[in-house]
Amino acid sequence: TTMNPTALRIGLISDTHGLLRPEALAALQGSDHLIHAGDIGDPAILDALQRVAPLTAVRGNNDTDAAYAAVPETAVLEAGGLRILVIHDVKQLRPPMLRGCRVVVSGHSHKPSSVERDGVLYVNPGSAGPRRFSLPVAVGRLLLRDGMVEAELIRLELAPGNKAKK
Repeated sequence: TTMNPTALRIGLISDTHGLLRPEALAALQGSDHLIHAGDIGDPAILDALQRVAPLTAVRGNNDTDAAYAAVPETAVLEAGGLRILVIHDVKQLRPPMLRGCRVVVSGHSHKPSSVERDGVLYVNPGSAGPRRFSLPVAVGRLLLRDGMVEAELIRLELAPGNKAKK
């Protein structure tokens, strides 16, 4: 194997609920891969993300119509020598699913978080879609280097007047 001195950058986005903000798209530029952790809300969002980088996406509890039939409920991504499990709602995680996984990326709560438990890094990039309550609008990033992983949560600064239409 060749040693790669540069980190593999995996952009994380979730809970767009039909709104792909230009700020979110800008924050994800330069990613080697993207993960959408569900509640996509508009299949065109997946197309837009695939133009930035290869995409792994899962379906959220609101992604119920036929347009999402091909989007799985869970996915495993192998990157940088690590296994990453993607699931919309971490409460639906069952222990066998974790086998061999170093990272779990989820969404659903709209609360950005990054917590390590029992050698597994649980990352929720928060919601990049319509603002809910006083929760931040955010995306995330995983940096993978030499078998190590680090998560970064990115609170988006929204342009004035760029309030969600919904």
